[in-house]
Amino acid sequence: MAYYRKCIETVIEQLDKFKAEKCSAGQFLELASAALQTLSPQKRAFILEVLSGCLEYRRLLAVVVDAFYARAGCLCPHADYSLFEVICYLATFQLEELGFQLFCDIVRSQPVDKMRKFLGFFFNPINLCSWIKDEWSLIYEIAHVRENWIDPLMRWQPEVQELIDQLEEVLAHQPTPSKTKAKVTEPKEFKLTVPRPRAIPVPEPIPSVAKSKPVPRSTYLQPKEQQLLEVTKRHNRWKAEELLLRANIEELRCAVPRSRGEPLTQGSQKQKQLRLMPRILRTPKLTFYKTSNVPVKLNTAAILREGSLYQRQVEKELERVDKLVDGAGDFSEFLEWQRKVQAEDRAEQLAAGECRRLQGKLSHEEAILARRHLAQGNKQKADQKKEETAELMQQCAERRLQEEMSLKEQVQQVVEVQRNVKAAQMKLLRGRQQIVQEVMEESRELLQRSAEAAKEEQRRRCELIAQLRALETQPVRKGKLVDLTQTPGYGLEGEMSVVELRERLALRKESQRREEEEKRDQIIQGKRARSQGLQNVVERISLCRAAMGRSAALRWEEKKAGCAPPAPPQDERVLELRRQVEEKAAERRGQAALLPAPAPRAARPRPRAQLEAQHWLELERSRERRLRTLQRRGSAGGHARRLEAA
Repeated sequence: MAYYRKCIETVIEQLDKFKAEKCSAGQFLELASAALQTLSPQKRAFILEVLSGCLEYRRLLAVVVDAFYARAGCLCPHADYSLFEVICYLATFQLEELGFQLFCDIVRSQPVDKMRKFLGFFFNPINLCSWIKDEWSLIYEIAHVRENWIDPLMRWQPEVQELIDQLEEVLAHQPTPSKTKAKVTEPKEFKLTVPRPRAIPVPEPIPSVAKSKPVPRSTYLQPKEQQLLEVTKRHNRWKAEELLLRANIEELRCAVPRSRGEPLTQGSQKQKQLRLMPRILRTPKLTFYKTSNVPVKLNTAAILREGSLYQRQVEKELERVDKLVDGAGDFSEFLEWQRKVQAEDRAEQLAAGECRRLQGKLSHEEAILARRHLAQGNKQKADQKKEETAELMQQCAERRLQEEMSLKEQVQQVVEVQRNVKAAQMKLLRGRQQIVQEVMEESRELLQRSAEAAKEEQRRRCELIAQLRALETQPVRKGKLVDLTQTPGYGLEGEMSVVELRERLALRKESQRREEEEKRDQIIQGKRARSQGLQNVVERISLCRAAMGRSAALRWEEKKAGCAPPAPPQDERVLELRRQVEEKAAERRGQAALLPAPAPRAARPRPRAQLEAQHWLELERSRERRLRTLQRRGSAGGHARRLEAA
């Protein structure tokens, strides 16, 4: 083991000296060969072969070693980087030639814990078949990587795993180093000189502070803008209270009746209204702001779109007026018929809504009955299922006993087969050891031949490099005189000198600048024309909006005057559905009375049937309240119209 340890240490020492930026691999090998002349030829050939292989496949080895330091070897020192490179090279490229026994001797000659960690990481089948294969395939071809490196490593993986187990046993039996007690530091006293007494210092003069300016009075006064805001708020509040008072007076005027014999004087009316008027609660934090009458700013597209809309409406109105002038009929009869049809449609919609509500309630009652029938059927099916489950459990127990008997017989057969396998493995191991010894002798001869061939190739490369460097050192004349006024004379159309080309480019830029200015003037004129057109369109839009607002107000007044509360729907379908719902409810209550009383249980949430019944009850109550509200509004509207007419 000492022999292999010295060889590996020599290779590691040479790898640590190699710097790729200073010299090439060939020159470094020549220097290393010259430095190893004192060693024996066999040892020197082995070291040079391993060193040249590590330099040639440095990129492949760096992939594995860098990943090892990043994942599993965080605690390993970086000084062992070259050691892991050498072990990785021997396992990947020289394991077949060296033989497994020689490889084991080399591994055992190194630190046990480091070798166990690295071999366990490198020969992990998951790492070999996943990211190591992918990273090596980026450098060499995939087929070459799989056939020459990955597959051999996977074949040697069982033997290497046995070696890792042996290393773990050795590491477990090693005695732990005894901890020596650290030497305690003994403190010593300092040899300090006695300080001299300090002289009393002369007091420094107190500096005079400049007189500060007084704080201006404006600091404690409220700003003018804040005062204006407060005045505006008070004015707005007073105005809002006055408007609210007037609104309350108007409401009480309609609500308070007067006796027949009482004269309605202005003074008595005001006194009575003030006496009956409720007290207004004032809130000190109420703030009112002035509403701004600034119109909404529209963009060009919105203005044009609205202008075209009003233009179409005006054209349609003019066409309608022309038709009326020519003798066309009025639409009053059609509108009256349309109102009647709409009233009938509303009544039909109310009846249809009531029908849907009653149908939902009917379906709810039917669902409750169906759910009870389904619960009874499910109970019968559950009893039948329990009987079938008991039979199946008995059959499963019998089948499990039969399977246990068959498993015992299979275990006895496997034990006999394992005994035969161990004998075959011992015989195979003896044959492999004999083959390894023969291969080692052949590998030594091949190493010597390859070292001589590499030396000859390196000498030839050095001669070629010296010749190339001699050619590079020859002086070369650089530089060329250029005349910008001379025409090249290539025989092309429009050929000119550089000076003429520059003059023509300047003229072309000047013409482009004049064209841009003309286009800019045209664009400005077009913008002004469009802005004037937009102003005209905005004026027309404001006029049309005012007219449309007045017409909408008139239509709203007519609609308020003609609205009436809808009558409750009375239809044959509704009456029939109500009758069916009552019958189903009676049937459900009869079935509930016949069912036996359930056993008392713990408190649980309300069932879904009760929640649905409560939902339908609340829905029906809300519909009744809404109908009463509409009737009250209609009666109040009629009373208000009568008061206005009076």
